[in-house]
Amino acid sequence: MPVDSNALRATMRQWVTGVTVVTTAFEGVRVGMTVSSFTSVSLEPPTVLVCLNKNAFAHDYVKRAAVFGVSLLATGQADLSQRFAGFDPTVSGDRFDGVAYTTAETGAPLLVGAVGVLDCVVRAAHDTHTHTIFIGEVVYALSAAEGAPLIYYNRQYQNLVPQS
Repeated sequence: MPVDSNALRATMRQWVTGVTVVTTAFEGVRVGMTVSSFTSVSLEPPTVLVCLNKNAFAHDYVKRAAVFGVSLLATGQADLSQRFAGFDPTVSGDRFDGVAYTTAETGAPLLVGAVGVLDCVVRAAHDTHTHTIFIGEVVYALSAAEGAPLIYYNRQYQNLVPQS
């Protein structure tokens, strides 16, 4: 029996995820979007994947640029998550306006203040029904010396609380 998409959505709300912003730049245009479908694939070679909806504006830019950056947002960066998810009503144009970022090897924007950033070259793209799974080789990685990640659970941002 097929699974109802609402049942899957309700079940997946029970999975805690970190919050990332996936970015790229192509022909002078910077784009970024909030993404929760991100994970490490392997250490040798260093590889990660992101899943992007084909209808998302950033999808085609990542496909054409064949590079992407991943910024692992920190606690206190929920506003950036909202901005790059398109939920900030005060942002009507370039989502990077007023946002501090840097670049590394590929030119993809990497958000300042993130607990970690990865700069990636697309090595494979796998088509699924509504999404493309982009597998990227990490060509630059930097982790912050301090800070906790922004996490998302059951449609809310949460604080990480260590267990004793």
